[in-house]
Amino acid sequence: MYQPLTGVRMVEVAQFTFTPAAGAVLTEWGAEVIKVEHAETGDAQRGLRLGAMGAAVGSFHGIMEHPNRGKRSIGLALDTPGGYEVLLDLIRDADVFLINFLPASRRRLKLEVDDIRKANPRVIYVRGSGHGQRGPEAEKGGYDYPSFWCRTGAAWSVTPPDSPRPIGMPAGAYGDSIGGMTIAGGIAAALLGRERTGEPSVVDVSLLGVGVWAMGLNLTNSMLIGEQFAPAPLASPAAPINPIVGNFRTSDGRWINFNMLQPGRYFADVCKHLELEHLLDDDRFTSAEGLMANAPEVGGAVAEAIAEKPYAYWLEHLQTMEGQWAPLQNLAELVEDPQVKANGYVVPITDADGNERRLVANPVQFDERPPPTVRAPLFAEHTDEILREIGRSEDEIMQLKIDGACT
Repeated sequence: MYQPLTGVRMVEVAQFTFTPAAGAVLTEWGAEVIKVEHAETGDAQRGLRLGAMGAAVGSFHGIMEHPNRGKRSIGLALDTPGGYEVLLDLIRDADVFLINFLPASRRRLKLEVDDIRKANPRVIYVRGSGHGQRGPEAEKGGYDYPSFWCRTGAAWSVTPPDSPRPIGMPAGAYGDSIGGMTIAGGIAAALLGRERTGEPSVVDVSLLGVGVWAMGLNLTNSMLIGEQFAPAPLASPAAPINPIVGNFRTSDGRWINFNMLQPGRYFADVCKHLELEHLLDDDRFTSAEGLMANAPEVGGAVAEAIAEKPYAYWLEHLQTMEGQWAPLQNLAELVEDPQVKANGYVVPITDADGNERRLVANPVQFDERPPPTVRAPLFAEHTDEILREIGRSEDEIMQLKIDGACT
């Protein structure tokens, strides 16, 4: 199987999901990633057991598996001379160094760019942060909910004006996962750049920056015309200027989404599938301009038609409809989605206990095949193995452990 980053080595000093998720993607692209964890507590997420985010069965802990698949783990106390020297030894042969520690911690532990490049001048230095490396909040940390979702206008943009509360992110680590893919792309570009020019880059990606990029189209248009693009009220089933864009409730309380951006092209076919052919005889609805001018009336008719039959009926009946639509699926339905299965977007793995589990593969595929995926490491699972690879003897390994430099 083609893995374009085979032979690339990365050392990761990062925890939680945003930055480590980039390392997970790189392992699926073929890179070797060594995850450096705190010698006593490991990645802070190993102890997280909050609701769905912290779900765990046996050794399989979803919040660790998702961003750490395929890596090897070593436990190091970076504030000890022995642990720090091991880190530098790992970096000497690495192509990439990835970190998401706050600036104060990077300075205290001597993990800044100049510190790391003393060990390896060619290493690509990559930082994940909450809000970027400059500005009044460069020293502050962030999580995806406040920095990616709330601050960037995403939460505001999906919260109807008559909603009793702000609409939250649809999934745990939502912005983190998107941000991890962004960092992975930046690393791949930096590797290519170094190959072509011989110069290693410093790569920076922040949750705030990823969120601003995700909001880019609406933000650009807002800056252009000076208007905010607020969401429609909860009571509005269709978009205010396009009657075949919106979420429509079925007779059993489920939802069907229509997203046909060319109403003139698709309206006749929609009427055929919804038994609304009589609308085609109305001169007001014979053009895209007419449909947009009368969107509330037509959208109401579409909503009434959808509301007459149950979700299962529409799932089957709309398969022949030409325009773009989708059911609003729950996660159990998503796993069984024929397109998800056919394309290998969810893949089987074997956990540390020998049980078969499933993980979501990163969405980039090479040569029409899903990426190979294996489980995440247990805490410090590969410490001895990695130390031997960098030339430490058994006596030296034992002494490092006695000194508290590694686990």
